[in-house]
Amino acid sequence: MSTGRAQVIPVVLAGGTGSRLWPVSRAAFPKQFHRLLDDRSFLQTTILRAKNVADFPPVIVCNEEHRFMVAEQCREIGVDWHALILEPEGRNSAPAIALAAYVCLQADADSIMLVLPSDHRVSDEQAFRLATDAACAGASSGGLVTFGVKPDRPETGYGYIRIGEPTGGLQKALQFVEKPDLNTATGYVRDGDYLWNSGMFVMSAASYLDELAKFQPEMAQTTRLAMKDVTEDMDFLRPGPQFLDSPEDSIDFAVMEKTDKAQVVPVDFGWSDIGSWDAVSDELGKDAAGNYFRGDVIAEDASNSLVLAQNRLVGVLGIEGLVVVETTDAVLVSNRQNVQDVKRIVARLDETQRDEHQYHREVFRPWGSYEGIDEGARYQVKRIKVKPGAMLSLQLHQHRSEHWIVVKGEGLVTRAEEVFTLGENESTYIPRGVKHRLENQGETPLELIEVQVGSYLGEDDIERFDDVYGR
Repeated sequence: MSTGRAQVIPVVLAGGTGSRLWPVSRAAFPKQFHRLLDDRSFLQTTILRAKNVADFPPVIVCNEEHRFMVAEQCREIGVDWHALILEPEGRNSAPAIALAAYVCLQADADSIMLVLPSDHRVSDEQAFRLATDAACAGASSGGLVTFGVKPDRPETGYGYIRIGEPTGGLQKALQFVEKPDLNTATGYVRDGDYLWNSGMFVMSAASYLDELAKFQPEMAQTTRLAMKDVTEDMDFLRPGPQFLDSPEDSIDFAVMEKTDKAQVVPVDFGWSDIGSWDAVSDELGKDAAGNYFRGDVIAEDASNSLVLAQNRLVGVLGIEGLVVVETTDAVLVSNRQNVQDVKRIVARLDETQRDEHQYHREVFRPWGSYEGIDEGARYQVKRIKVKPGAMLSLQLHQHRSEHWIVVKGEGLVTRAEEVFTLGENESTYIPRGVKHRLENQGETPLELIEVQVGSYLGEDDIERFDDVYGR
């Protein structure tokens, strides 16, 4: 799709932790990378949706820690990116969009950005295309356009936009309202002048940066300097250290609530931000009793409930209106009316310095993953998975030794000056302080059990000497 005057460039915001979908969503593996609704992740679905309305490859902004996950998921769907920008720390959407805007300006001085959060659902792709066409017309005239979703119910989990009279197919945004209480949300729906704030935007890169400079000059300056000092690292762009000095704010607070250029396209294209387990339940099919079960679930006398079992048998009896989500190391049980508050559990985990909100037992790395199986005083056991063609860094540990037992595939092992293969049901020993590396040169995944023994077993006890992933 093209306006005839400017290149439309998708900007995909792939940061965020999705804390309201804990325990599946964790900081190290947030909801945008999960396949909760079908066989594609939210990120992949978003990128393909953008591809359907814009010919230009996307500009993706993500957290430093997630860079290889983003790259792998793009590879899976056969989509290349124009730029993958790494935020050293999250600063909310306004600075992230500014980073992308500078990249878009370099590609086309008149470029129009189609800004999409990576974790939203749109069911009517044709209606989305038509809405994007209308928004691009407004953006070509200097408007900062957002999609306002027609509400079909009072919703306390969404922000709202109060709209004015139509002007040329668009409507003026009169007011942006934060998430209301139920009585206020009911009044908004009854009033008819309020739309849900989708968090999707269409605007020229130049217009956005002009308005940002007007209302947030410090943010505009720090992001400009950060992109002036940007460096290339493999396939990624790293903004300069000035980005860490940027104020933290959303595009709504920083720009949209203040500008007189805010416009709205009212839409009804089956949108959800999948911001709670209740929203997930609404997107999934239900049985005659209003239930959705996934995994090994035995239910008796259950109604209007969502039960997801990932690893173990979950039995439910005599329940109504509950959400039950089981993972390897945590179980959530919540009334459906309270699922918007799951982030309070996440906050408690953070306050008590636990890590169940940060990591799953299976932690993903660019070469594969590792999963904690057991641990005790001076030892821990992990399951290591190495993708075909991948290798770990050449490294050593100061405080632990390791025992490796291959259970699937074949690995190439470097241990000090030795280089040898290790096949299924074979094992080796890596002494403390010895350089070593593991590589999978085969075409099938390599799996092994690793037993670590030592006085300190933290992940920071790694001294790297050579790493193809630049860590």
